Amino acid sequence: MAALVRLSSVCHRGVSPLLYRSSSLIRPLAIQKKDQDYPYLISAKIHATPSNYAGSGSKAASLHWTGERILSIALLGMAPAAYYFPGPAVDYSLAAALTLHGHWGLGQVLTDYVHGDFKIKMANAGLFVLSTITFAGLCYFNYHDVGICKAVALLWSK
Repeated sequence: MAALVRLSSVCHRGVSPLLYRSSSLIRPLAIQKKDQDYPYLISAKIHATPSNYAGSGSKAASLHWTGERILSIALLGMAPAAYYFPGPAVDYSLAAALTLHGHWGLGQVLTDYVHGDFKIKMANAGLFVLSTITFAGLCYFNYHDVGICKAVALLWSK
């Protein structure tokens, strides 16, 4: 409330600020029930996974989440391995892990922001094409050029 009072000292024009209107944008985080003394939080269900993972009794969403976390931890371990032991095995492992990590991350962005059956199908098809091209390009770079590890080392050396 002190911020609202201080805001009035900044606004010297005759226009009232947005926060002083009758329909205030500020909402309480906790409210009191009239028949009880303790506050409870207002919450809503947020579905962060696609509907095909949300089957009752299915462990697919839990396994997918666990797989994402394992891959993230593995990527943290691959960074020092790429520095100390550069070679084809680490290069191809990085190509697969980075592609899968990007695919899962962009898949979550599509889940959050793309709506409509046709749009979702087209976005997922585009994501699969993008991930396939990314993996093929990284494998091509590993096979026909210096590889991911040496390329990063060359970037850092200059």
